Amino acid sequence: MTQHCDDPVVLNQWHPLSSFNEIVVGQKHRTVLLGRSLFYQQTAQGELFVWSCDNVSFLLPTKRAYGFLWTSLGIPPDELFAVEEIDEPDRQNVATGVFGVNVSFGRAIENFLDMGHFPFVHTGILGEEPHTEVKEYDVDVSESRDEIMATRCRFYQPQASLASEAGADVDYIFRVPHTNCALLYKSSPGYEAEGRMDVIYMFLQPMGPEWTRAHTGMCVIDVANSYESIRYFQQIIFGQDKSILENQFPKRLPLDSRAETPIRADKSAIAYRRWLAKKGLTYGVIPSI
Repeated sequence: MTQHCDDPVVLNQWHPLSSFNEIVVGQKHRTVLLGRSLFYQQTAQGELFVWSCDNVSFLLPTKRAYGFLWTSLGIPPDELFAVEEIDEPDRQNVATGVFGVNVSFGRAIENFLDMGHFPFVHTGILGEEPHTEVKEYDVDVSESRDEIMATRCRFYQPQASLASEAGADVDYIFRVPHTNCALLYKSSPGYEAEGRMDVIYMFLQPMGPEWTRAHTGMCVIDVANSYESIRYFQQIIFGQDKSILENQFPKRLPLDSRAETPIRADKSAIAYRRWLAKKGLTYGVIPSI
């Protein structure tokens, strides 16, 4: 887990360290990013500091976005990907917890994109038999936006969210705007006619090539349920995913799509692997030959 990263593709990115809900003001916190031990702190005046344990005099760049503290070990872009829904006043923005997972960030992203596991891993919540078919959907890799979008996704779910009262076919949009961050937009109960969608996100902090911290959260139109209830619901979902993720082999993501037998449900995962390969990513993956 302490292997240092020399891959500029991942070094020159913003990476999440913590939600602000979990930062104790004035306290020095310690974590690991890309094999390097870091300290971070928020002062009583709201100032943010991140520095390497090996070089206390050199401060790393910081960014405050979507309720999280972000940093970079390289030269990051000026802006982070946009999530407009975060600013809508009638939503609850819930940081649903951080989970340590013994797997590469790429494997975690692929699992997030995979609808096919819903009936078998999240039985009775996000899926159930005999509703196991992953219907045809579209995937677009945008060069101008530098992101992947999977649209026209639809899947039957017994309880799509805490606000759901019955099973229903749920519309999905999957979005990967960052090598190790992904968002899921899904039908918001009661707002389908308006076309508004809830947002579930997973911002991954790669600690090492085979270790990651998954910072999870939701941005939902839900006034009936408490912050704590929404948080607990999503923690159940990720808890079910954790053991599946950690049993993946190899733990690093093979970028050659031929390395594992693809099926229709894997269309977005194949696009993700090709996108990473085109970027030249070498950290936490098995490069294509």
